[in-house]
Amino acid sequence: MTQPKRFQFTSTDGLSIACVKWVRPQHVRGVVQIAHGLGEHMGRYAELAETLLEDELAVYGNDHHGHGLTAKPSGSFGHFGPSGFNQLVEDMVSLRVVAKDEHPGKPYILLGHSLGSFAAQQFVLDHGHSIDGLVLSGSGTLDGLARVAQSVPEGEDPMKLMNIRFEPARTPFDWLSRDNAEVDAFINDLLCFPSLKPESMQSFLDAFPRLADPREIRKVPDDLPLYIFSGSDDPVGQRLEGVRVLIDRYRSAGLAAIAHDFYTGGRHEMLHETNRRDVITNLLVWLSGILERSS
Repeated sequence: MTQPKRFQFTSTDGLSIACVKWVRPQHVRGVVQIAHGLGEHMGRYAELAETLLEDELAVYGNDHHGHGLTAKPSGSFGHFGPSGFNQLVEDMVSLRVVAKDEHPGKPYILLGHSLGSFAAQQFVLDHGHSIDGLVLSGSGTLDGLARVAQSVPEGEDPMKLMNIRFEPARTPFDWLSRDNAEVDAFINDLLCFPSLKPESMQSFLDAFPRLADPREIRKVPDDLPLYIFSGSDDPVGQRLEGVRVLIDRYRSAGLAAIAHDFYTGGRHEMLHETNRRDVITNLLVWLSGILERSS
């Protein structure tokens, strides 16, 4: 295993952002920046990073505000801070600058999962020209999720709805994966947690109008390659309903290179699912096409 290198940068709100990179300097054909999901951290992507390294791709990522090693010093897990969800997107832009400076001229792909996928959807509205491909995992429509959250009684956590279709469940996190070992790893990870603080959850859900606005979506370059993969039982993607709406929105905005893979029975974390080898293989095939196109 290639040991990751830890580094930091200072966010525009003054917070030190914990970052990680996996790089073999002599063999870099392209760069993949990962934006992780809600309640997790970049350490959970080590297996994927190792596979991408074998394909001569450098991998970068940061622990978002309120997550992982960024949150650990202050114990502020689940709290975005006063700048809210927009700050997550700004931090992704800052990391992109760092990674591009270290690998100038290399094809650059942004991969966002779950919370990170919605941050990536916002990222490309303003910065789509700065990347060569976009991958969305565990995604959907944020307005769809906001509507679901509105059905929750005031004061209750909307994340509790995620597991409903899997009741009676072994754990409250069965919605993440069919792989019990992966679910248990999430539960036992001291850097993982179940939900955001209420004000941060609201900041996240309040981002939906821009992400759903056709005029905003048309800001995404129409030649930006997009790859979406999702499990058919993922509640975040509303069991593919939200994912299909998202694809239609991008198509209506003029994006011409949209690919997708849907996995029957798959849940939220396809990169940690029972069939993750197939999922990662399909991702690598798509990435190779981006590398060839950009060479």
